[in-house]
Amino acid sequence: MVREVHDETEAFAAEVCWHYYVNGMTQAEIAQQLDATRLRVNQAIQRAKSCGMVKVQIESPFIARIELQEAIRAELGLARVLVAPARRDAYDCHSAVGAALASYLTEKLRTRNWRSIGVSWGMTLEHTINKLPQQAHPALEIVSMLGGTMQGASFNSFSIVSGFAAALGANYSLLAAPIFLSDGVDRDAFLAQEIFAAHFAKLGSLDAAILTASDISARSFLIANGLPKEVAPDDLKQAGAIGDVLGRFLDREGNRIDHPINLRTIGVDLEIVRRIPEKVLAAAGPHKVDIIRAATRGGLVDTLVTDDLTAELILNAGQGLARDTAAE
Repeated sequence: MVREVHDETEAFAAEVCWHYYVNGMTQAEIAQQLDATRLRVNQAIQRAKSCGMVKVQIESPFIARIELQEAIRAELGLARVLVAPARRDAYDCHSAVGAALASYLTEKLRTRNWRSIGVSWGMTLEHTINKLPQQAHPALEIVSMLGGTMQGASFNSFSIVSGFAAALGANYSLLAAPIFLSDGVDRDAFLAQEIFAAHFAKLGSLDAAILTASDISARSFLIANGLPKEVAPDDLKQAGAIGDVLGRFLDREGNRIDHPINLRTIGVDLEIVRRIPEKVLAAAGPHKVDIIRAATRGGLVDTLVTDDLTAELILNAGQGLARDTAAE
């Protein structure tokens, strides 16, 4: 008697699942056809899944990338990770990430009531601007988060903020200052000028921030062209720096290094950045693995946009660290 009841229940579940997964019927339609309640139909589907009667298999070339995104998200403890497919035979650490970030921003601006977005600078963001479809967000303001340089005009702070505003049909606020003050200039006195007060007030109430990161090498435009002449990259490395975010040089744990250059940076303070509701870091390349991990440890990232090559290297670095810790 018990077996007969079990067989009847299993037969009912099998019929329900066939109609649901194969015939594409709704639970309400199945309930009507089988003269059952929707609750019983729903319970049958859940029971079938839990006992292994139903196995869902997704066949898609995108699955590996989705799995990689989830692995990175878990490894770094982030809310979201977007992994773009990179071209391996002619690798470019900017283009794939720029396109992915453009797509992400376009979607978020459809669904989020963002009024102000802070932006960093660099070639990745220049690629993002070039991939953005023309939009109209007249209530949105793009706010530059740090000063700029006189070189690299197409992707420095000044051009990036105006480029985003033009593509998004938004307003913009420019931080018209150098990224580093000259040696001996009092930073507090410099920023006390009336022209900076309103801008820095905006930096304290941003809805989102679009960040980039660089390492300590000639591949970084900031290192190659933006450092004051009296500051050498080796000095920064000796102080523990592995890279920068917003012109603030960080160690492996995401803390600011103890070096005078960080006191000369003109831009938003990292403590303010950490309080921004959504912080998006767009960065890729083998040379950026360490600074990406450091930025996440420092609480500067909610969403990471990177490419699959970099994601694989981040995972490999994490596994290597785990092995070293276990060996100790």
